[in-house]
Amino acid sequence: MMGTLDIDTVQAFLRVADLQSFTRAAEALGTTQAAVSMKLKRLEAVLRKRLVERSPRVVRLTADGSVFLPHARALMQAHDQALSGGRPARQQLSLGISDHAAGPELVRLLEQLHTMSPELSLSVKIGFSRDMLDAYDAGRLDAVIVRQEGSRRGGEKLTEDEFGWFASQRFVRLPAGPLQLATLAAPCGVRALAIRALDKAGIDWSEAFIGGGVTAVTAAALAGLAVAPLARRIAPLGLVDIGPVQKLPRIGVSKVMFHSSVSDPAKRAALRNLAATFRGITKTG
Repeated sequence: MMGTLDIDTVQAFLRVADLQSFTRAAEALGTTQAAVSMKLKRLEAVLRKRLVERSPRVVRLTADGSVFLPHARALMQAHDQALSGGRPARQQLSLGISDHAAGPELVRLLEQLHTMSPELSLSVKIGFSRDMLDAYDAGRLDAVIVRQEGSRRGGEKLTEDEFGWFASQRFVRLPAGPLQLATLAAPCGVRALAIRALDKAGIDWSEAFIGGGVTAVTAAALAGLAVAPLARRIAPLGLVDIGPVQKLPRIGVSKVMFHSSVSDPAKRAALRNLAATFRGITKTG
């Protein structure tokens, strides 16, 4: 006798498949790893197929899991449409991300967010952490991913970044002159951290380049114009940390925090997925 598919078990399978982790899937679903594992076992029992291979380091789909994946997505889409009465329930999710926190993960984040919550229309703003928090506090953003600002409390830690002094191998520091910097304009928190470290070490500095975004700052560093204080996670290929060789002070670390206060179930689910995806990409707990 053929079994019946349970929506919760299919949803658990999709989260494991998308996030490639039982731990992250549990975070996204707001449950425990054991519960996700149990749901997947129930689904595999109904289908009489093994869907996922698990090892200490890797979670991947089996051949049967890959075949079942598009059917699982179609089932969830039909389920969501049935709940909404067949109407396209298109809501906008507004997200603010600090320029220094976005990094190369942004493409994967948006891809996963669209895959897991295709019913949502996305509005994403990139800027200074302080500006994103101000917009969030004013109710103009549903959620923000920002660097921890001052004594601000609350929020959920996503990762912790270590910074370095990144420059092109072509960059030449003049021994008699100030250290040439490429930074974002004030009130950039990373700029403040870097300048504080230099001032404390008694190292003279000047801003050779001020960019309107991290992309411009890294371009200036790649061009050999100056040194850019950057998180190691977002420093592009072609830049090296010259801090140890140049005896520059340690900039320190900074937490990337997640703030949200939405009540809508679809948006809350999407943001749980987002946080779990970010943690999975940056491999921190």
